[in-house]
Amino acid sequence: MNVCDAIETRCSVRDYEPKAMPEGDLLKILEAARRAPTARNLHHRRYVVIDNPGEREGFIEACNSQKWIQGASTAIACIIDPEISRWADTDMAIAMEHMVLQAVELGIGSCWVGAFDEKKLSLMLGVPDDRRLFAVLILGYPKNGFSQKPKESIEDIWVRDSYGW
Repeated sequence: MNVCDAIETRCSVRDYEPKAMPEGDLLKILEAARRAPTARNLHHRRYVVIDNPGEREGFIEACNSQKWIQGASTAIACIIDPEISRWADTDMAIAMEHMVLQAVELGIGSCWVGAFDEKKLSLMLGVPDDRRLFAVLILGYPKNGFSQKPKESIEDIWVRDSYGW
């Protein structure tokens, strides 16, 4: 699959097959994150992988009781050091999208989770106080395939030279 196909296929998946993710696929997804650029090439991103997150006591509750997480095979907690760069959030967002696109190529669905109790989840995962849990990426095999929602037309989203809406 080329990158354009992955972009056109990528969607948020919230219904998963009960299937474990092979370690090799997980490592490919993490490698995609590792290769993502950062501001000034600063290395501050860290990842905690949680297998079968729906079975980990308190995980779903810490993610604002989003019950659909129950069926996922893997979660990746994405952690930044906000002191190392004012662009840490952006750096992690780029890395997460790299992971999402790599997952699509592997036939793995994903969904970003930004709604969670940061204090509770950070404590559960042992995240140090000087780090910040940016988001959680949920991964698994889509039960109903990939189905991207309609988007605005290309003509509606851009103009040349100055803001025109």
